[in-house]
Amino acid sequence: MLPVVLTIAGSDSGGGAGIQADLKTFFAHGVYGTTVITAITAQNTLGVYAIEDVSPELIYLQAKAVFEDFSPATVKIGMLSREETVATVVKILKEFKPKWVVLDPVMVAKSGAPLLKEGAIALFKSQLLPLASIVTPNIPEAEVLTGISIKSVEEMKESARYLVEALGVGSALVKGGHLEGDPTDVFYDGKEFWVLPGKRITTKSTHGTGCTLSSAIAANLALGYDLLTSVKRAKVYVEKAIERAFPLGKGVGPLNHLWNVKFEWS
Repeated sequence: MLPVVLTIAGSDSGGGAGIQADLKTFFAHGVYGTTVITAITAQNTLGVYAIEDVSPELIYLQAKAVFEDFSPATVKIGMLSREETVATVVKILKEFKPKWVVLDPVMVAKSGAPLLKEGAIALFKSQLLPLASIVTPNIPEAEVLTGISIKSVEEMKESARYLVEALGVGSALVKGGHLEGDPTDVFYDGKEFWVLPGKRITTKSTHGTGCTLSSAIAANLALGYDLLTSVKRAKVYVEKAIERAFPLGKGVGPLNHLWNVKFEWS
């Protein structure tokens, strides 16, 4: 049976992040993507022009429609924007109980625009984090969630441990791209740490990397891989999507999500 994945996230009119990036990532992994749109953004590679939140009622009904027909076992969660949306997603997860929940704590756009209102953060930490199988913060997001200042791999480990042991998330992947040198990520499953090295790629095509990584993890989980393997495979996929990106837009450009897809034209 074809695996089904649900993304609960915002829409990016520029196509580089949000549900657009998620669906392309799902397609590239050979899984079927479904969506719940939480917010509509007017944005491009230069920045965010406007954000309009979807009502809690419509968010819930989108999820109900998907779960009652497709029964996705894996859910990826991205931009939630405000407290009412966080509360609605908590309700959805508790009602439909997917096997895997991949939580990308989308707080700030690449352009610097805030994507999660301050009032929503407390509910995000207390109610949503404990429902996640894995959370994938970058360093600024991890600092907001844990209150730990991160300047080293050891502090990344401390942050990952706090996310799991104090805040109740199943596992944590703290992404180290904001530190100097080649990016190193830290994965903690509650028992063991894995330090996962990467390489720094000099490019402007990095819009949607967080969305893409989390949706790639979700796709791999849906395909039957365990958490650590899914993280490792997702990192390789994103690295190549950055390396093979096309120069699109005038600002921070998108990745090439379909670098591994071969098209046959009749």
